[in-house]
Amino acid sequence: MINPLKYWPRQILGLAILILGASAFALSAPVGPRVESLGANLYAYISDNDGSANSTFLIGPKNILVVDSGIDRAEGEKLLREIRKISPLPVTYIVNTHYHPDHQGGNGVVGPDATIISSPFTREKTIAVAAATSKPAAARPAGHEFMFRPATETFTEKLTIYLGDDPVEIVAAWPAHTLGDVYVYFPKQRTVATGDLYLTNAVPAMDQGSAAHWVEDLDQILALPADHFVPGHFDVGTRQTIQRFRDYMADLDAQVVKLAAAGATEEDVRQKIQLPQYSDLRQYPKYDATFGDNAAAILKQIRATK
Repeated sequence: MINPLKYWPRQILGLAILILGASAFALSAPVGPRVESLGANLYAYISDNDGSANSTFLIGPKNILVVDSGIDRAEGEKLLREIRKISPLPVTYIVNTHYHPDHQGGNGVVGPDATIISSPFTREKTIAVAAATSKPAAARPAGHEFMFRPATETFTEKLTIYLGDDPVEIVAAWPAHTLGDVYVYFPKQRTVATGDLYLTNAVPAMDQGSAAHWVEDLDQILALPADHFVPGHFDVGTRQTIQRFRDYMADLDAQVVKLAAAGATEEDVRQKIQLPQYSDLRQYPKYDATFGDNAAAILKQIRATK
C-alpha cells in the first residue's frame, strides 16, 4: 500500500527481513492500471497495485521523462507497456520522489540507461537498501526482483529540465515524508507529481521526516498554478483534495505539538487526538498509516529535535 516497507527508519540489516513481506503487496486489482491524460503529452499512470506507486510521464519530441517507476521488475514492466502504447521514444530521465522501494524498484526496467535524478539523501539510502536486498535472505520471487538504480544526478534546491519546450521543475521538499523528498511540477500542464507528500483521501505512512515542514511543502504546492496532483498512491487529486490532506496534516501536527508541550506520552497522543472531521480518510494499520500512528511519529519527530 502506501509504503510496503513501512517507514524504514531501522538499521539497514533489518531491511531485508521487512522486504520479504513487502509485496503482499500485490494486492489484487482486477481492472489493471489506468493511464490518464493531464495535458499536452503528460500522463498519470495509476497503479492497480496499492503496494506499488503511481507514476507520471512526459513525452517530449525526442525522449521521455518518468516520475517514479513502481516497486519491482513486474510493476516496472507494466508501466513501460503503458508508455509504449503511446510512444516508442527512449526514457532518458527518471525522477525518484524518495527512497522507498515502491517508488523506484522498477528503475532498471523502465530506464536502464536513463539519467536517474533524486535528492542526495535518496541516493545514499538507495545504495544501502540495494545492498541489503542483494542478500540471499532477501530474495524475491522470479519476476518481482527489485531493479534499483541510484541517482546519477542529485540537487539541493531546484532543478529544471526541458523536454523540447516543456519545462520540468524538480523541487526539494525535505524533511517531510522522508529526509529526502522531492516533487515535480509541470507548469504547462498545470500538474504536480507529489510522490508520497500527498495521498488522495488516505492517511500517509510517516518516515523520519518533519510534519511541520511537510505542511509548508504542501502550502508551496498549493500556491502553484496547478489543477492536477498525481499522488504517490490512489486517484489523481484536485485542489480540494490536496487542501484537505494539508489541513489534516496541519491539524494533527498542532494537536501533537500541544500535547507534547504538556508532557504527553506516545500512548497519550494516540488516545487524545481528536480528528472527527477526517473520519472518512482511509487508514491502513498494517502499514502504520493511521491517525494514531501519524500522531506517534510526529511526537518522535518533535522530541528528536530537542
